[in-house]
Amino acid sequence: MDSELKLTAFLKRHLWPFLQVKRFIDRQLYELNQSRINAQISLRESLSLTRQIEDPGLTVGTMNSRNRDRWVCSMLADIPPKSRLLDAGSGEQKYRQYCDHLLYYSQDNAAYDGKGDGRGGHVEGWTYGSTDYICDIVDIPAPSESFDVVLCTEVLEHLPEPLAAVRELTRLLRPSGQLLLTAPFCSFTHFSPYFYSTGFSRNWYLQHLAELGFCEVELKPNGNYFEFLAQEIRRLPTMSDSYGSTKLPWYARLAMLVFLRFLQECSLEDSGSSEYCCYGWHVKAVKSAVVRQAEV
Repeated sequence: MDSELKLTAFLKRHLWPFLQVKRFIDRQLYELNQSRINAQISLRESLSLTRQIEDPGLTVGTMNSRNRDRWVCSMLADIPPKSRLLDAGSGEQKYRQYCDHLLYYSQDNAAYDGKGDGRGGHVEGWTYGSTDYICDIVDIPAPSESFDVVLCTEVLEHLPEPLAAVRELTRLLRPSGQLLLTAPFCSFTHFSPYFYSTGFSRNWYLQHLAELGFCEVELKPNGNYFEFLAQEIRRLPTMSDSYGSTKLPWYARLAMLVFLRFLQECSLEDSGSSEYCCYGWHVKAVKSAVVRQAEV
């Protein structure tokens, strides 16, 4: 009996550390396996949610550029053939292809290189088309009243003096000519350091265009509050990855999906929330036939 007790004591004394190590390793392996299983579940959940968020039927928050392109193209299509059009701040000249029936001229300062100062949003690989006037938009070397139409899209927020630019475009426009403008109502830093204004309100256009002698001013909102909010919710994964401490987890994507579906319902039933907020305003203004340059 004594020998058995001694053997038991010996085994406990010498094998117990090994048993503890084995138990520790088993626990670690179990936890690693659970982490792997949870990661796989999370990945499947995330991929499934991402596909649902990117469903072509869930359009809320995705129509900013498409709405603007459609409006610009419809305006260009209505301009009489052979009209002289100036694309001010033309950049990559994305609308030039829709101006084959017009006499198209372009202007830009050609200063942005796709990288800027690295702050905010940028478009790498940015290129300029063949530009007729490489100059400051407030001092374009062209005769007064020399264009039938002036187009200026998504430019004003990048100018330190947007009103001076609109005044110069007015000078270049013939009486009864059309000024076509788009700019954000609310935007975030992009193309910095060439970014000076977050946006322009409906009242900004009405006030200054009237002062500059435009007799007809039509303003059309691009989107509405619900569309704008959805656009920024869709931006969350990129912002979290770039500026946050972690990538967006699956449960945050689930919350995104729930909110986006709700916002789409709200947008479909919208009754004028653009007066509160929208992507921006599409502006068509006609210069008065009786206003001469001396007055502007």
